[in-house]
Amino acid sequence: MQISANGLKLEVDDQGPVDAEPLLMIMGLGMQLVAWPEGLVQQLLAKGFRVIRFDNRDAGLSQHLDHLGVPNIAVASIKHLLHLPVRSPYSLADMARDALGVLDALGLQKAHICGASMGGMIAQQMALLAPERVASLSLMMTSSGSRMLPGPSMRVRSALLSRPSDPHDVAALAERTYKLFRLIGSPAYPTPEAELRQRIMASLRRSNRPQGVLRQLAAVAADTRRAGQLVRIKTPTLILHGSQDPLIPVAAAHDLAKRIADARLDIIHGMGHDLPEPLWPRFVAGIKSLAELSEK
Repeated sequence: MQISANGLKLEVDDQGPVDAEPLLMIMGLGMQLVAWPEGLVQQLLAKGFRVIRFDNRDAGLSQHLDHLGVPNIAVASIKHLLHLPVRSPYSLADMARDALGVLDALGLQKAHICGASMGGMIAQQMALLAPERVASLSLMMTSSGSRMLPGPSMRVRSALLSRPSDPHDVAALAERTYKLFRLIGSPAYPTPEAELRQRIMASLRRSNRPQGVLRQLAAVAADTRRAGQLVRIKTPTLILHGSQDPLIPVAAAHDLAKRIADARLDIIHGMGHDLPEPLWPRFVAGIKSLAELSEK
C-alpha cells in the first residue's frame, strides 16, 4: 500500500496483528522491501511481531526523485577517499525522517527498528533524531560511517558501480546483479543459483531505478558525522555481522560495538553481505531477545 510520509509517497507492506509489537525493517542501498525474504518475515510474525517493510525513497515502488539529478559518483568517491566533503541530493537523516514518517502514517509512537547495510545507517539516524520512538535497534551488516574503517576491495567497488551499456537490458542487468550478489554473498551459506536468479528477476520486474541508487550512494558517502554522535545512543542495540563480509568488513561491527554503549555483538562465521536462509532463526532469536530486553 502507498502512504504519505515526510512529504513523499512510500510503498509499505504491513503484516501481523495491529496490536502486536511493531518491527520496522529498513533495507539497504538500492534494495526493495522484498529483499527482506518472506520466509524471514514469517518467522518474525511467529515470534509475535507486527512486521512493517517499506521501499526507501528512490527505490522500489516508492517515490522517485529524478528531478534532483544524478550525482557524479566518481567525483564523490574520490572526495570520500580524500576525506573531503561530499554533496548529496538528500541525506541519510532525510531518509530516517521518511522512516519516522512511516510510523506516523501507521499511528505508531514507537517501534523496534531493524536495518540492514544502508538501512542500518538510517536506523542509527532514527535513534539519534528520535530516540523516544526507537524501542530497540538491530543493526545488520552495517557501519558507523567512520572514514577510519576499511572499505570494500576494488573488485567489490568495481562490481558495485558497474552498469550494463543498455540500462533497459533486463537480462544484462540480471547477470550483473547475480555476479555482484555472488561476490558479496556468504561463503558458508551460498544461495542456490536458481533461487538467487529468480529473486533477482522478480526484483527487476518489480522496479529498476539505477539513478536512485546513485543518489542513495551519494547520501551514504556524505554521511560523515554520524560516527562521532553514536555515543548518544542509549537504545538497546544488537549488532549482527558476518565474519566474511567483503562489502562492509567485520571491523565495522567491532567499531559500532565500541561506539554504542552496551551493544550486543554477534559475529557470524562464514556470513557475507546477505541474509542466508539457514541464519534466519539466529537473526529472529537475536531480534526477539533484544525486544524482550527493551521491555524490562
